[in-house]
Amino acid sequence: MSFFNEENEEMAKEIVGRYPIARSALIPLLHLAQEQEGWITKPAMEQIAELTDTTSVEVLGTGTFYEMFKFHSVGRYLIKVCTNISCQLLGADELLEHVKTALEVEEGSTTEDGLFTFEEAECVAACTEAPCFTVNYRYFHRATKELFDEVVVDLRAGESPLSKGSADDKGVMPEHGTLSRVRQQIPKSRCAGIKHPEEIKGPPNWIEEGF
Repeated sequence: MSFFNEENEEMAKEIVGRYPIARSALIPLLHLAQEQEGWITKPAMEQIAELTDTTSVEVLGTGTFYEMFKFHSVGRYLIKVCTNISCQLLGADELLEHVKTALEVEEGSTTEDGLFTFEEAECVAACTEAPCFTVNYRYFHRATKELFDEVVVDLRAGESPLSKGSADDKGVMPEHGTLSRVRQQIPKSRCAGIKHPEEIKGPPNWIEEGF
């Protein structure tokens, strides 16, 4: 039984077709699966393995290397509070405790209504804008307890909080798993003509052309 819906199955085949070796499509297919379901399910891994001529174990091994892929269900909104040194010095520990109280969950847990999953982040690379938290990997800079509360109120009401201290002030907050607003698609006329490694003979073109 197919995991991907009809639209995403066509997209998955298009993604695989971009690469001379099918297994090279593992990462974008994991993103596609997570966008559909919100996390990577067992049926998703099985179909990705089939599409890439690998095994479910290889798919799992690849995906678990990266923090952004979740292999268990999470809330619609994944909230991560950075507690690395810059954020910590500017109040991240206090913000972390506030989040626990406001959402009534422990770190690593999901609220009873399934709306929020809360995690601590090692670093989100926004040290100059500390303290920082993210919602579905969208950044909220120079965060305060009040800012966090406003964001949660908006999300519970189905409204976008992205204009509040965020690096992204357009559109609506996507649900967990949504990688981007614009889907990458490469027309065949624009493809680089990449060949399978076994088909390549001799030195690279750039060497022959004297670069």
